[in-house]
Amino acid sequence: MDTGLFQRAAHSPSYFELIRGMGDGGRQIADFCIPCNPYFPTPAMFGELAKNLEMVLKFYPSDSATIAGRLARILGLNPSTVAMSNGSTELITWMDHLWFTDSVAVPIPTFGRWTDQPLETGKRVDMYPLLESSDFNLNIDDYIKFIRKRRSRVAVLCNPNNPDGGYLPRREIVRFMDELSDLDLVVIDESFIDFVEVERNPSVASDATIRPNVVVLKSLGKNFGLHGIRFGYLVANPALAGKMARALPKWNLNSLAETVVFMLEEHAGDYAESLRLLARDRYQMGMELARNSDLTVYSSQANFLLVKLAHGTDGMALRDYLLQRHQVFIRECGNKLGMDSRFVRLVVRPDKDVERLVEGLRGFAKTRWENDNAAPALVHSVS
Repeated sequence: MDTGLFQRAAHSPSYFELIRGMGDGGRQIADFCIPCNPYFPTPAMFGELAKNLEMVLKFYPSDSATIAGRLARILGLNPSTVAMSNGSTELITWMDHLWFTDSVAVPIPTFGRWTDQPLETGKRVDMYPLLESSDFNLNIDDYIKFIRKRRSRVAVLCNPNNPDGGYLPRREIVRFMDELSDLDLVVIDESFIDFVEVERNPSVASDATIRPNVVVLKSLGKNFGLHGIRFGYLVANPALAGKMARALPKWNLNSLAETVVFMLEEHAGDYAESLRLLARDRYQMGMELARNSDLTVYSSQANFLLVKLAHGTDGMALRDYLLQRHQVFIRECGNKLGMDSRFVRLVVRPDKDVERLVEGLRGFAKTRWENDNAAPALVHSVS
């Protein structure tokens, strides 16, 4: 396998790049890297999609306003407050072009496009460091002070955050929005909010619709386990949502995205069950990993766990070993701003996949031990 795939960008290579590089072995990959929901869509839903695949691929989709209107109805939102896009990164790109005029404050580490996109267009990015000594927890008051000191015109906050899964209570996010009502824009990225279980209604989407400068970002691909479709949406007051909707192409969503959106209401119960199963797996996976004294496992409310490796362990070496020897794909975080190679992000997966991951971690530790003890033995035999 060409490990150079991992050096070409600040994000991981695609699944398709990996399987092309690994041949038949790539088909057996256990994906702990891409943050998907493993329980949704259900097999029955995939069967329904497959049955209609020819029609889905042959015909034009409805315009984005029609699809967004259907989604708004399912969510109980006013359609004028919703704008849908071809993936959440498309919305980040357009936010930068429409509303990021001068400077943007972003806690790091976080999702890389929040720093990379404005940097690529010449904006000043004020990076607020989340500290390992505080378990990467975000202190709202300190962050607000940082924004005021830097005079940032846009503020971004991801809740839960990626890659650590840290979560702030809804009341704190509302306070954050209200404290910064004079900014050009406040963005709350809720791409992983559906995975939160410590609070019943954690989203601030409805609060954003009645505030002058707040946008809430959502990623359907992560929630529904369908990254390949590329669909996401934002929620804001009608003026902001309308401006975004007019900037986007009229037919920016494909027929597969439309088909899934129109299936959601019927399968709401299946989706709720998928979230329950994932929360169970998150707890069990965290407990299993915590049994390894060489690992530090951080608390998470997302569908992934941040793990710190033992001192002297190279995350890139672990990543390559797991992929080549066990067909286990993980996210090494050395290229994330605010982190180094001793941190890895592991997506929550069912027990059988976790067993494979743990087996790979044990194999890597054994290989390291053997390598560390090989040199002294060799010297002794020569003497």
